[in-house]
Amino acid sequence: MAYNLFDTHCHLDFEVFDEDREEVVKRAYEQGVRSIFIPGTCRDTPRVRPQAMAGVQLFYAVGLHPYFIADHNNEDLDWVEQQLQEHAGYWVGEIGLDRTCPDWDQQCDLFVQQVELAVKYQRPVILHHRKSQSDLLHYLKPYLDDLPDKKGILHAFSGSPEQAQDWISKGFKLGVGGTITYSRAKKTRAALKDSPLDALVLETDAPDMPVCGYQGERNEPCHVADVIASLAELRDEDKDVIARQLWQTSCELIPLDADDDNATC
Repeated sequence: MAYNLFDTHCHLDFEVFDEDREEVVKRAYEQGVRSIFIPGTCRDTPRVRPQAMAGVQLFYAVGLHPYFIADHNNEDLDWVEQQLQEHAGYWVGEIGLDRTCPDWDQQCDLFVQQVELAVKYQRPVILHHRKSQSDLLHYLKPYLDDLPDKKGILHAFSGSPEQAQDWISKGFKLGVGGTITYSRAKKTRAALKDSPLDALVLETDAPDMPVCGYQGERNEPCHVADVIASLAELRDEDKDVIARQLWQTSCELIPLDADDDNATC
């Protein structure tokens, strides 16, 4: 294979991978994956700590996800800050707002407090959204100038070309995942077709967001190869050219700094 792939969003630490995690990473390696970014979701999720597994570099973030809003507390925020103090390479994420989850006001408070930690420790953020892009922008606006120049990633981008350009203009990269493998996702496909290539990064969101043809199955990081194939077809560009640019973009973006848990690409 002539190119390397970087899955910038994979929940490799989830329990669903406990029985065959190393085999999952080996399958990803066989498809060209050389780096995986593992976001955080809650304090209690066991962390996959090695720097590399089966020849694949692993990178980390720490954050409190809105899906688990009922489980989070102030002590968890203290824990997030402690992790950021101890690991110079950790990002803040996966954080965000989700209109399908309960306790909206609590979600907003928690989101703002984690953005403030990202500002304090100068870390990029991984943003989760569901029916909430305008809300995210509302709460981010006071902090945009104070976040690092590399703001972070809008995970699982879906939306219009105008929304894509808005996020790009504010310094964020767009996470391109399984959504674009579905022909019915016309608006998102149109947005990613016309977005600057250097504003995009690949992701799977494994074990969730299966690509077309694998509905109902556990998603795996190896399927980032299906995502880039769909992106190349959508943009009518050479897959090798796309892969080289996305790899370069990802390696420039992740990690912020190297430490004992993270290594540069």
